[in-house]
Amino acid sequence: MSYTEGVFGDKNPIKRWLQRQRLRSALGLPRKARESVGCVLDFGAGSGELCKDLVHAYPNATIICYEPCSDLLEEARRELAGLPRIAFYASFEALPKGCADLLFCLEVFEHIPLSMRVQSLGEVDALLKADAHAVFGVPVEVGLPALYKGMFRMSRRYGAFDARPKNVLLAALGIPPKERPLGLLPPDVQVHHEHLGFDHRGFRSALAEKFVLVTASASPFPWLGTVLNPEAYFVVSKPAPE
Repeated sequence: MSYTEGVFGDKNPIKRWLQRQRLRSALGLPRKARESVGCVLDFGAGSGELCKDLVHAYPNATIICYEPCSDLLEEARRELAGLPRIAFYASFEALPKGCADLLFCLEVFEHIPLSMRVQSLGEVDALLKADAHAVFGVPVEVGLPALYKGMFRMSRRYGAFDARPKNVLLAALGIPPKERPLGLLPPDVQVHHEHLGFDHRGFRSALAEKFVLVTASASPFPWLGTVLNPEAYFVVSKPAPE
C-alpha cells in the first residue's frame, strides 16, 4: 500500500477527513498575496499531497517538492506527474538556499530525532528569503488528543509502542515517554515512525529560539486550541537583522 493510500485513503472516514482538513488548515494560514509568491517549498513533502494543492493555490510560483526519503519521493513523482511548475529535490545540499517566499513543513518534525532538531530548523532557516514565512504543522500527542488517538491506535494495533496503555496514559497526563523507537527510511533517513512521544510544546519553544512566532493555531477547529484538536500549527518568520 502506498503512503497516499494508507493516509489519505484510510478506511476510517473520520481519519480521511482529518488528513484532508489539516492540509486545508495549513493553506489558510499564510497572509501573503498568493499571486505575488514566486516560490513555495514543501519541506518533507512525503508523497506530494500538499503539492497538488500548492500548484493551484499559488498560480505564479515554482513549487519545490523536497523529500529525502527515496521511496516517498518516487511516489511523489508519480502522484504529481503532469502538474506544472514542480521541481523535485532529494537532498538539502542540492536545494537553492534563500529561495522560498513561503515554506510548508507538515507532519515532519515529529519524526525527526531530537538530536537533529536544531540542524533541521537551521536548514529551514537557510531556505527562506528574508521576508518569508514558514508554516509548521505537528500532531498534538499530549492531553486529551493523546488519549483519543491512543484509543484509536489500540483498536488497530494493540501492544505497539504507540498503542500500549501505559504509554498512552503517560502522554494523556502530559508526560509522554521520552525513549522513542528509531527506524530508517531509504536510503538512510533516521526517523521516529510513531507520533507518540512527540511534544508540540517543546517544539514551539524550539521554534521561538530560532524564529519569530507570527501566529499559532490548531486544526480542525481552531477555536478549541490544542486542548482538544489533534493538530497544532505555527507560522514563523525570520528575526529582523541586528
